[in-house]
Amino acid sequence: MPKFEKSFYKEDPQVTARSDADVAKFRALHSIAITGTNVPKPVETFDEAGFPAYVMSEVKAQGFPAPTAIQSQGWPMALSGRDVVGIAETGSGKTLTYCLPAIVHINAQPLLAPGDGPIVLVLAPTRELAVQIQQEITKFGKSSRIRNTCVYGGVPKGGQIRDLAKGVEVCIATPGRLIDMLESGKTNLRRVTYLVLDEADRMLDMGFEPQIRKILGQIRPDRQTCMWSATWPKEVRALASDYLNDFIQVNIGSLELSANHRITQIVEVVSEFEKRDKMTKHLEKIMENKDNKILIFTGTKRVADDITRFLRQDGWPALCKYCPLLFAQLLLISYSHPWRQAAKRERLGSERVQDWQEPHHGRY
Repeated sequence: MPKFEKSFYKEDPQVTARSDADVAKFRALHSIAITGTNVPKPVETFDEAGFPAYVMSEVKAQGFPAPTAIQSQGWPMALSGRDVVGIAETGSGKTLTYCLPAIVHINAQPLLAPGDGPIVLVLAPTRELAVQIQQEITKFGKSSRIRNTCVYGGVPKGGQIRDLAKGVEVCIATPGRLIDMLESGKTNLRRVTYLVLDEADRMLDMGFEPQIRKILGQIRPDRQTCMWSATWPKEVRALASDYLNDFIQVNIGSLELSANHRITQIVEVVSEFEKRDKMTKHLEKIMENKDNKILIFTGTKRVADDITRFLRQDGWPALCKYCPLLFAQLLLISYSHPWRQAAKRERLGSERVQDWQEPHHGRY
């Protein structure tokens, strides 16, 4: 296999000058914990990360004030060429933590030849996350003219196949559709030298472990692998142990599974007979702001159907969506109270509502 370059990190003099006590204070302040040997010091500003000018210009154009905790520690780790495990909550900035080093990595590799597969492969559990990642890669890779494609199921393959045939430096994919592309010979993983597993815990929860292991078995073993996850269960630890070499790890906050602390949670324990009255009161209060939306989770499809019917009878436009892997869910779209009153009058036979239309709903 041809050799390739994967170590690009040069420590900024200001970072080098910081004492171990200063570094420990910074990590403690941002709840950063590290594991492994020779872990680089965190950076405190974008300039200290040492990205090339073409990357920094895109970052500064976004107006970010400073790196997030996972970026401060994760960028030096990823740029060093080491295998990395990052544990941080969703919304902490993990995507940029691996996207920017990926761009640097791509620009240091030979250009793609006809028939070559991608240089960077990002595996994600869902179509929605894959599309979000593609948006970030597109935004920050445009100055380098880095091509990418997003490969996921549930849509026709034609456009994805054409992108792969033209050649892309980055492929963001869900495991199932990528397996289809590989087995049909539409792409290959011979050029992959930078691999990302994003939301690894979710992929394993969704049953993708066999597909992930099959994909990883087709990538050269000396690649750089970055695994990102919100939690660190034994299944993710086993995957890291099997496929990452001498990895270094950064954890932001606790390793225990917990809810996002920025979300206020109120728990009410009620009897079965009190549920609907409680729900109605909450709906009335929350929908005082007509822009609000509500998700109601239920245990079974039958209960979801019952609640949907009850809410519609009471004038709430409710849509029932099912998730066969986990649970049924209801999406309630907010409407003004005059509409609800008109719907109630229609139910009581006082007048006919003529202008109601099925509300448009996005994908969830």
